[in-house]
Amino acid sequence: MTTPDPDDPALPTPVQTDPVPTNPALTATVDLDAIAHNVSVVRAASGADVIAVVKADGYGHGAVPVARAALEAGATELGVAVIGEALALRAAGLDAPITAWLHTNDDDFGGAIAAGVDLAVSSRRQLGRVLDAARALGTTATISVKVDTGLNRSGVAADEWSDFAADLAAAVAEEAVTVRAMMCHLARGDEPEHPLNSEQARRLDTARADLVRRGAGPEVMHLANSPAALTRPDLARDLVRPGIAIYGGVPIPGRDFGLIPAMTLSGEVALVKRLPAGQGVSYSHTWVSERDTMIAVVPAGYADGVPRTASGRLRVRIGDRDFPQIGRICMDQIVIDLGADGGGVREGDRAELFGTGLTGGPTAQEWAETVGTIDYEILSRIGGRTARTYVRSGHTADAPQVPDPVGEPQVGERR
Repeated sequence: MTTPDPDDPALPTPVQTDPVPTNPALTATVDLDAIAHNVSVVRAASGADVIAVVKADGYGHGAVPVARAALEAGATELGVAVIGEALALRAAGLDAPITAWLHTNDDDFGGAIAAGVDLAVSSRRQLGRVLDAARALGTTATISVKVDTGLNRSGVAADEWSDFAADLAAAVAEEAVTVRAMMCHLARGDEPEHPLNSEQARRLDTARADLVRRGAGPEVMHLANSPAALTRPDLARDLVRPGIAIYGGVPIPGRDFGLIPAMTLSGEVALVKRLPAGQGVSYSHTWVSERDTMIAVVPAGYADGVPRTASGRLRVRIGDRDFPQIGRICMDQIVIDLGADGGGVREGDRAELFGTGLTGGPTAQEWAETVGTIDYEILSRIGGRTARTYVRSGHTADAPQVPDPVGEPQVGERR
């Protein structure tokens, strides 16, 4: 089988697609002061500097505005999954340290190195590719060493460690790379007392000691995610790496850390109409009115991140009242039961699908519990056609005191 020549005029010309148009009736309002407040909470709880994780377009909140707000609030670095996310932040003018930790075979390591992106490497092969790119540029690459300490996902595996460390030491001696950091991901960070958390920290400390012995020690270390940053200051090392906590999500269900949800998702009431008793609503008529009632249509559906599996189980706040969502959630719209008197709702009113919950309204965590997932997924799935607006609410609530550590500090612990 031959490979097509991309310059062959017989091949169709690739079509440049336009950005997804926004739905002006559906708005995700992001409170940047809530982001700042949450950064302060994490800093106080962990006693460490913060890497604000803004991958997946800032968990659906908008990576660039969130990154700026987090840095203004005292975060010192940014973290993303893929190189493209890091380059987008650089293109927006953000010059803080940025680490990208998930790479594929075709990633442009040279472009990342040229942009000053810290590349986390998870294998000898990745390290070799970084070295090739750095040598081609005639420069020194900044890297983080990602160690698999027990999550068994990405990271240098235990059976490859000795050879990896030898290659790295040679690269450092050559001045082809600088080891900025060492990192790992906790497997059970949302279970603060689980012994694997301390064991993973011990394994990372051991790997660091080996690199120091070889002359390739890192400048800093980090392993604590949101739940660990808030509950295990003994695991903080030099930096903590919160994601969901920055956005005011729920790192550990049932625990209140004083975080404020930053996103409020709301839609315009597009239509209000009367529905006689005995009439079904939406596909398959899974809901049938038992009485004469009024219904409202809001243009938000599963294409926008409203889970179809939550059909008939969500509540929507309009004004100061909650109303049930009824029938099947559709791709672009949901239907609300306003009751016999219509609840005073008019076309053009705003319907809050989820928000801060500070006044009892629905939250992303409530959605997550309804469909058996986590609020990370709910927030990051808010669709691209949702218009995003940014506000400053003035949230300045005091951060909590640093909690007592769970467990004893490890020998050689760096804070």
